[in-house]
Amino acid sequence: MIYHLLYPLHTTFSSFNVFRYITFRTIYATITALLICFILGPWMIKKLQSLQIGQPIREDGPNSHLSKEGTPTMGGVLIIFATVISTFLWANLTVNYIWMILMVTIGFGLIGLMDDFRKLTNKSSKGISGKVRLTAEVIVALFVSMILYYKAGFSSNITLPFFKTVLPDLGWGYVILSTFIMVGTANAVNLTDGLDGLAIGPAITCFLTYLFFAYFAGNIKISGYLQIPYVAGTGELAIFCGSMVGAGIGFLWYNAYPAQLFMGDVGSLSLGGALGGLAVMTKQEILLAIVGGIFVMETFSVIFQVGWFKVSNGKRIFRMAPIHHHFELKGWAEPKIIVRFWIISILLALVAISTLKLR
Repeated sequence: MIYHLLYPLHTTFSSFNVFRYITFRTIYATITALLICFILGPWMIKKLQSLQIGQPIREDGPNSHLSKEGTPTMGGVLIIFATVISTFLWANLTVNYIWMILMVTIGFGLIGLMDDFRKLTNKSSKGISGKVRLTAEVIVALFVSMILYYKAGFSSNITLPFFKTVLPDLGWGYVILSTFIMVGTANAVNLTDGLDGLAIGPAITCFLTYLFFAYFAGNIKISGYLQIPYVAGTGELAIFCGSMVGAGIGFLWYNAYPAQLFMGDVGSLSLGGALGGLAVMTKQEILLAIVGGIFVMETFSVIFQVGWFKVSNGKRIFRMAPIHHHFELKGWAEPKIIVRFWIISILLALVAISTLKLR
């Protein structure tokens, strides 16, 4: 709204030309989302406490988590609200990619909200059935993927890290891949959300990384220099990424150990879905496996644990999955696990950015 209200005035007042620049608007989108979380955070925590909306703890989890029972949850609503408002204020709303990424974020957020609500009404760590949740996620992701596929100028080629000219065209298969990436990333972030600040830290790193990817892909000169696919309009997604970074930092203020507020499934699913959507829209689909390596590791730890348990008659690879619980049971302090996972996430992001030149 600010962009559409003030930028047209640049013909009269040249100083308003500053709103033309994506970099300027991204900075202030980040600050805006951060301030929204800072201002609304304390009120939201008190409101959730008064409504007795507290986090149910899984019975088979580490005993150290029992003390977290009743901590206010559904904090992801704050992240989504701050991100959406900030994006509306600073982005160019005539760009279709903005509406598509918001559709993914809100759509997955609503699924998570229903899951959280079911957990609260059942007073259990189990929400809606896995089949129902997965079906709803596929519907949202498939709908957006089809819009992308039929969007004029959008390519069904995928970009492979370390290769300049290897751009396989998947045709309609791109819709399936895009859907898989969004759904898979949403559930990967959901699995990672098990310790105070564990999921939001790497998520901030990922959105900051895709902020650069979005800006590069949307700039014809930079994309040409880096020899990455140019996707007209995706530069505006940098503003969405900046909003997510600001909202994530603001949320982390209350989610840092010991957490005053949990994000819940409404937060983890919306963050993951948005990350998957960004990877697809910026044509850096496969690179997400490196950028979000922490989420990949957490997911595979569960897959390997369950698979090995079934084929080995009850034996386990890890003491508990996802893998962050394994380290807890080994005696690592929760803050140590969290910070070390953050460090790994930052290193992975640097590796991912370096691939833009290692081609």
